Amino acid sequence: MGPYTCTSSYNLLLLALMLLLTSQGNGAYYSPQSRICTDYSTKCGGKQIFCPRQCPTFKASTEKGKGCFIDCNARDCEAICKTRKPNCNGIGSACYDPRFVGGDGVMFYFHGKTNEHFSLVSDVNFHINARFIGRRPQGRSRDNTWIQALSLIFGSHTFTLSANKVAEWDSSTDHFLFTYNDLPIHISSGHLNTWTAPDSKLTVERTTLHNSIALTLPGVVEMSVNVVPVTKQDDLLHNYQIPADDCFAHLEVQFKFFSLSDKVEGVLGQTYRPGFMSPVKRGVAMPVMGGEDKFMTSSLVAADCKKCIFSGGEMNIEAKSMLSDVMTVDCTSTSPGHSHGFACRR
Repeated sequence: MGPYTCTSSYNLLLLALMLLLTSQGNGAYYSPQSRICTDYSTKCGGKQIFCPRQCPTFKASTEKGKGCFIDCNARDCEAICKTRKPNCNGIGSACYDPRFVGGDGVMFYFHGKTNEHFSLVSDVNFHINARFIGRRPQGRSRDNTWIQALSLIFGSHTFTLSANKVAEWDSSTDHFLFTYNDLPIHISSGHLNTWTAPDSKLTVERTTLHNSIALTLPGVVEMSVNVVPVTKQDDLLHNYQIPADDCFAHLEVQFKFFSLSDKVEGVLGQTYRPGFMSPVKRGVAMPVMGGEDKFMTSSLVAADCKKCIFSGGEMNIEAKSMLSDVMTVDCTSTSPGHSHGFACRR
């Protein structure tokens, strides 16, 4: 009995060790990370949620890997594995010939105008603008437009990211351009390469070798952003009539917001207000959100639209600092409402 017990114990121990070493599929084991939902108004308030074995860390170890996402409004209060790229069908997204999914879960288009700027979100502590590019095909009554650049304005700081104009798309080349406080910055290509602002908590991290980033302003906003071209297939399908000298490189983005005020404005921001009733027509192929005149700004870094409420000044850090590592927390879920309420543990 003695020798049998020792051998069995050894085999079980060896098997357990092998399972641990292969839990990531790359020979490395990571102790599962977790977070506590500190907002008791959420479905999972007060609960500590652990990452699953399939994705035990919030940041994937490889470009194609998945990170752990925790949603405090999840039905079963369990973490899930997701990529860190924007989900163009998810809440807070803006993709294509701009198609948005609002905080209320309602999909809509906002066409804007070629070479103009519009406020996507304007709140007390921060402001986000978009620059639209596009063209009007022969025989059409409106421009086809895409989001070419975004700006994040907070406190006395401005950050911009834009898609570089190119004739031919090359996926092996990075097409992002960045500025911080009006000065160009360089973020080295490479998965998980990170830039941190010298005088604020803003960070930007590459989520693939080229053309995908994750931006975090803790407790305020996260952005997952891709640079993509208008493909030849899309051109043929929609008859965009794209010229040979411009592939109309543009941005796909998904936002996650934290502690939005009840007065938040902007094309997308307004859809997060409590009780917001979407004016878009339901049941049609292209439900359109109007309001170009209300949300147009004078430049990419101006907060001067008719509906804008951001006025600059110092941020309320105390109210916004409840999240210390939020880039990969999926706080939007499938239900409308604000995204907040975590404490982080490893």
